[in-house]
Amino acid sequence: MANKIQAVLKNDTKVVTGLVRLSYAHIFEPKSINGSDPKYSVSLIIPKSDKQMVKVIEEAISNAKELGKSKWGGKIPNGLKLPLRDGDEDRPEDEAYADSYFINANNDKAPKVVSTEKDKKTGKAIELGSDDVYSGCYARVSVNFYPFNANGNRGVACSLLSIQKIEDGEPLAGVTSAPEDDFDFDEIDADDDFLS
Repeated sequence: MANKIQAVLKNDTKVVTGLVRLSYAHIFEPKSINGSDPKYSVSLIIPKSDKQMVKVIEEAISNAKELGKSKWGGKIPNGLKLPLRDGDEDRPEDEAYADSYFINANNDKAPKVVSTEKDKKTGKAIELGSDDVYSGCYARVSVNFYPFNANGNRGVACSLLSIQKIEDGEPLAGVTSAPEDDFDFDEIDADDDFLS
């Protein structure tokens, strides 16, 4: 695992996470969830042991609640939907979420997805593609928390801004890495004519 990477509160509601694991990563092509408009989205799995990151995220959520007072009649109401959720309670059947919190982040706009290196000529971050970043890898993620009041629902949501892949991890959702993992190539003789 990479060296301990600290989460950073960039302003009142914007956070760059420490090391998180990506799950349900729809970051290169938007996806519709329950008939909604398609969005780029990802679930960020946060180890409960990273108390520093949890504290930074909770502070940003608290700041977003304060901003929400103007949308919620001048006060913070009870029963708000909050983005930081407990994996042991909300996803007990999913081993990847054990002993972790998680946040679902999304955006109408595609996030920038970059590596840990910069292009030597331009000095800009090297962008990565879908073969490099996937559900199960580890990353730092830039997110922004904001209050909402829509269709009778009130709470704090999380906007996905950008992703920096830190290291590979075991792919989630039963994805195999190569056809060689799935098929026994020795059991089929290329000269056999199966259609005769």
